[in-house]
Amino acid sequence: MLSLVFPGQGSQYIGMGKDFSHNFPIANEVYREVDDVLGFSLSKLIFNGQIEDLTLTKNAQPAIMATSIAILKTLEKEGFKIKKSKFVAGHSLGEYTALCASGAISLADTAHILKMRGIFMQEAVSVGVGAMAAILGLNLDNVETLVAEIKDNEICEIANDNEPNQVVLSGHRTAIEKACVKAKSLGAKRAILLPVSAPFHCSLMAPAQENMINLISGLNIEKPNVPLISNVTSIPTQDIEEIRKNLINQITGRVRWRESILFMENSGIQKVYEIGPGRVLCNLIRRISDKVEQENISKVEDLFKLGN
Repeated sequence: MLSLVFPGQGSQYIGMGKDFSHNFPIANEVYREVDDVLGFSLSKLIFNGQIEDLTLTKNAQPAIMATSIAILKTLEKEGFKIKKSKFVAGHSLGEYTALCASGAISLADTAHILKMRGIFMQEAVSVGVGAMAAILGLNLDNVETLVAEIKDNEICEIANDNEPNQVVLSGHRTAIEKACVKAKSLGAKRAILLPVSAPFHCSLMAPAQENMINLISGLNIEKPNVPLISNVTSIPTQDIEEIRKNLINQITGRVRWRESILFMENSGIQKVYEIGPGRVLCNLIRRISDKVEQENISKVEDLFKLGN
């Protein structure tokens, strides 16, 4: 049994998906539709722009989604059926891609809502106020103890439970910096401040969550063709209102990636395909489970990896 997963922010690079767009009309159509929805040539930025512009949250989110969907549409044109997948899942913004891939949200709506999500998340906190850090070498229980010991009026929360020895914190910069120092004293191999523009997946994103409530409440969502494993619950659902609620909660909530992959393993999933740029999710999955194989499909030459 197999599952499909879709990457989140940080996987972007200039030129991603370009080989698909040039070689497969169906992929080019995806980029053109996203360009039309956004009102500017995002594809030009993706293929030939500057990485500083592509990395802006409002651009990176729809860009990564568009690239993943362009690759998936190519796979489907070549004969792959998404219903062969027992589950779909995505890391953070990748959850929206997974919903688009499974037919729950249209491509146009996904592009629009991700652009707005990026804008709202960027505007929620003034530049320099927040930060995120990856704690390497401490497990989730240790990091939860660490967070509880950062006793002040500032926010320091677990944003991503990525794999057994990688937990990401998010919150006020000063609190995150204190947590990094404390983590090293507790035996963390590394505690690294991340080059992000905002403190995602923590309660500082409450203003973005409030703005997204109206958008998500009015979003047309169909029942997905394949059950979606939610970031915030790490269990599958095809219930439309539950999906809606989970998308809202995800903005300030923890991405439970490790638990999601363990659920797949316990459900008999033997192979996971990461559809989209980079190998971030494949690398995480490899560290989570020695029972689940992983493959990334990000270039045309990767198409042979996924048979019909």
